[in-house]
Amino acid sequence: MTLSRGKYAGVLSIVQYNARFYVGSVCLLVIIATLLWLQRLPRVGNALLIAAAIPIAFWTVSSLAASYYVYDHVGVTRWHWLPRQLTFSPRQWLNIHAGLDQSTETLKRLFPNAGHSVLDIYDPQEMTEPSIARARRAANGVPATAVACRLNALPLADQECDTVFLLFAAHEIRQPRRRVEFFRESSRVLSNAGQLVLVEHLRDWKNFAAFGPGFLHFHSRNEWLRVAEAAGLTIEREASLTPLVRCFVMHNTAHTG
Repeated sequence: MTLSRGKYAGVLSIVQYNARFYVGSVCLLVIIATLLWLQRLPRVGNALLIAAAIPIAFWTVSSLAASYYVYDHVGVTRWHWLPRQLTFSPRQWLNIHAGLDQSTETLKRLFPNAGHSVLDIYDPQEMTEPSIARARRAANGVPATAVACRLNALPLADQECDTVFLLFAAHEIRQPRRRVEFFRESSRVLSNAGQLVLVEHLRDWKNFAAFGPGFLHFHSRNEWLRVAEAAGLTIEREASLTPLVRCFVMHNTAHTG
């Protein structure tokens, strides 16, 4: 999900960060094809192998096709669509990522006259997905522009920002309780009339069709609504950027009254 690195940058990044999955899938398919070619198994055994091969092959191909569509063809992570979704142009924005920052430089170009902060909430004890660690290693040498911090203790003053960006980052917080803590903390640093922009894949049938069991890494729409309500945030706007990606623009109500 890198920015402007070529026609297939997004899908190539997905392959790089999830190399074990794709290598493992190809190896399994080769083993199954070999066993079928040797014809050493009974008919039932062959049927079981074919039944196993179909979803493996389908989700290997569909996940790559979906990644190309979202990140390269539509260009969701080029962020050119982002200003149109906002309720106002930021004056002081905060970008929060979970170990891999692929949006800050574009946000600077989109909002050149605004002040900004960048925070990294990555915690290897909580965010154990191997793809994050591989992505961080792949990005080695890129200048660090973010301040590392705990997700429930953002090093900013109350109501310091008018816009908070959570762009494909918040789903890495796996525990429901910790998600609520994080959103409450994000609400704390957001001004009364501020906006929080959440962009995520959803745990729904569309992402299941595209990514198979991998869709469990995402969270449902209802979960995001639950977390928002618990943090004193209301949904101002909601848009499907593609059938697989949703953008929520939330308004801060936690400080009102």
